[in-house]
Amino acid sequence: MDKLPEFQHTPVDDIPTIVGGIRATFHSHKTRPVEYRLRQLRKLYWGLKDNEAAVLDACKQDLGKSHFETYLTELGWCENDTIFMCKNLPNWIKDESAPDISLMNKAVAPKIKKDPVGAVLIIGAYNFPIQLSLGPLIGAIAAGCTAVLKPSENAPAAAAVMERIIKNYLDPSAYTVVQGGVPESTALLEQKWDKIFYTGSAGVGTIIAKKAAETLTPVTLELGGRNPAIITKHADPRLAARRLLWAKLLNAGQVCVSQNYILVDREVLPAFLAELRKAMQEFFPQGVKNSPDYGRIVNERQWQRLKKMLDQSSGKILLGGTMDEKEKFLEPTVVQVDDPTDSLMVDESFGPLIPVYPVNDLDEAIRLANEVHDTPLGIYPFGNKQETRKILNETRSGGASINDGFFHASIPTLAFGGVGSSGSGAYRGKASFECFTHRRSYTTTPGWMESLLKVRYPPYAGKLKQFQMMNDLKPNFDREGRVRHSIFGWLLSLGSGSTSGAVRRYLLVAICEL
Repeated sequence: MDKLPEFQHTPVDDIPTIVGGIRATFHSHKTRPVEYRLRQLRKLYWGLKDNEAAVLDACKQDLGKSHFETYLTELGWCENDTIFMCKNLPNWIKDESAPDISLMNKAVAPKIKKDPVGAVLIIGAYNFPIQLSLGPLIGAIAAGCTAVLKPSENAPAAAAVMERIIKNYLDPSAYTVVQGGVPESTALLEQKWDKIFYTGSAGVGTIIAKKAAETLTPVTLELGGRNPAIITKHADPRLAARRLLWAKLLNAGQVCVSQNYILVDREVLPAFLAELRKAMQEFFPQGVKNSPDYGRIVNERQWQRLKKMLDQSSGKILLGGTMDEKEKFLEPTVVQVDDPTDSLMVDESFGPLIPVYPVNDLDEAIRLANEVHDTPLGIYPFGNKQETRKILNETRSGGASINDGFFHASIPTLAFGGVGSSGSGAYRGKASFECFTHRRSYTTTPGWMESLLKVRYPPYAGKLKQFQMMNDLKPNFDREGRVRHSIFGWLLSLGSGSTSGAVRRYLLVAICEL
């Protein structure tokens, strides 16, 4: 085992100087050239490669993560992300021709330039300490920003390894790490930023959003939520049990996007519970505690919080429930509840607690999901196409995985983010580049257009009709909102009302003539 670096708090008094240096580097335009960005991304890749053993050991020390889980959700994820960015950045950075430009405006050649937003603050989380810190940083580097990374102090070993990687492999004038807890975070928030990216709880997210609002600083907030899974009477209980159980086994349930509770149609409840028991035995034949594949709760405070939620529940434990405070072990625990105000329903557990709530039908499930949390980070419908479509149409969420537990959140190139109280903004893949990029519209007005521009100069007498002829669009609808079709348009589309419909009708006529 490599010796892990020590976690050391950054002196609070040093923070203004550190941030000032990062801002100065951005204003020197050093980070704007695409070759500079690519070089930093490539060096970060090798920093991760060279420190793979340290990352694996750090995540094991902080969270009890198996090496497989760390590679799956941390190392491999970030290494692939850097390569993906390097391959695509030269194309993404190019100016775009603006869409939807009228003929009279084509001459000024409207385009969109991809500008970095500036000096950014990235505040990571403890549950996936590498991915949720370096993922946004990769986007910031690709966009041409400078950045200060503040990892979570609750995963100190991983935080220290990231600091070593960034210090030894990246340009220290553009990218640095500030370590610490509340005092250091507070000092960072007192500085001027061009954007703040935060991953964590809604409570801290609210504090950050309020502080950012004082200086009109834009924020991306990746929060959590009381995410529902809904199992209809037509769902496959075996698949639902295996997939939702896995979603609460990964990282010992410390996953913001995993289901917080499961709404199950009473008709399939017995079969679903039976399949949960089978899956638990299959996944952990020697017991959960003895498995090298199951992690631990991050610290004593979080373990006590989860124990309190379980103790206060009026539900019935059906499966699991074993605890070991010394090891911070908490077995995946299935609890049947029947009250939406139960302690396991009203708060995000962020752990391996699995409340199951029986419902009479799909309408009741949708109503409860909207009442418990109307804008969760994810929603997980299990059923036939008609049922899952109904769930998506009658709920809101940051994302959704049909017939699975957060598969959408496991795709590194798919935009990921919350909605409402589960967050704002999105990242991952191209969305990470766009998250730290300002789409700057610009035009170039040629000298020969001056005669055409006379209409905008005073005096305006007699110019309104001329401008209206150049500018006004004609509606294709009447005062009642009904679409109007001209005789010519009707004949051209054969009364279908659309180009695709017209093509189908013309083909039908042609076939009939054969």
